[in-house]
Amino acid sequence: MKIDREKSEFLDDMIEQWQTDGLINEETGTKLRKSYEAKNFDWLRLAQYAFWVALACGFIALGSLLIDNSILNYLKRVYNTPNIVIALVSGGLAAWLYILGFRRKKKLAHLKFSNEAIVFSAILLTANAIAYFGKAVDNGSGNFSILILISVFIYGALGYIFSSRLIWIFALISLGAWFGTETGYLSRWNYYFLGMNYPLRFVAFGAILTAVSFIMKALPRTKHFFQVTYIAGMVYLFVSLWALSVFGNFASLEEWYNVRQLSLFYWALISAAICVISTVFGLKYHDDIAREFGITFLFINLYTRYFEYFWDSWHKALFFSVLAASFWLIGRKAEKIWNVEFLK
Repeated sequence: MKIDREKSEFLDDMIEQWQTDGLINEETGTKLRKSYEAKNFDWLRLAQYAFWVALACGFIALGSLLIDNSILNYLKRVYNTPNIVIALVSGGLAAWLYILGFRRKKKLAHLKFSNEAIVFSAILLTANAIAYFGKAVDNGSGNFSILILISVFIYGALGYIFSSRLIWIFALISLGAWFGTETGYLSRWNYYFLGMNYPLRFVAFGAILTAVSFIMKALPRTKHFFQVTYIAGMVYLFVSLWALSVFGNFASLEEWYNVRQLSLFYWALISAAICVISTVFGLKYHDDIAREFGITFLFINLYTRYFEYFWDSWHKALFFSVLAASFWLIGRKAEKIWNVEFLK
């Protein structure tokens, strides 16, 4: 059996440790080592990275086309294609790619990355169709959040029908974008909406989305999307909490510059407290996602406070010495935990 080089090295270490501990004899260890072989080159990983790079380049190219007015004006002069035609063509191509991608998933399930690349291309074409449809029906109101809401329903419906977590992720991303633009439009693009700036708004949004994910877990028809919804909600929640701990509930950077960072300490305490609660919840109920988000963002918050409070007041030699010592201690502790978990 051929396996990745990293897995091969891991198995070699484990077999050697088992022999040292007397769990297996030398003959059994030799047989186990002969049962697998390290791949000389991981072609599957290369295929994965190549598809990612190709899709990223396609996404950048499409985004550049949508925002570059000079290119759009040039294309209009050359082809004189109405926006509604571009929207319809993009929508038709997207529909064809959706059908092709999901048929390939059934017949050619082993071609995982190329199948996902086709579906991802369909997702981009869907976004392009919605954008050009918005241009075709634009009446100058400036309320483009309705287009994003349409994309939420389209991606959500397609993700549910085809049971695709990839499409569902884009529905969640679009939902966050709609929430931000809609609250901005309702507040007439002021900094506050119901007394909340953007980080505080998304703290509430992330908390609600996280709670909804547990409701989805309890329902058989939506249980398939629980994990990605849960992770998305936690990303919105914890990133927003971190931003809130840095900027507070201020309306603009000008106001933020005029206050001492120490005056925002209570936001940092709230953020750290939620990280601790998430960590304890994850440990108590064996929830790896809650535990890892809690621990990760607790460290991010601690190091953010360290930079905020001591960067200007401490000598840089002392500052980086303490920083180096802290990372060394974390590395030593992590190394001990790793050895205990995997070798004992």
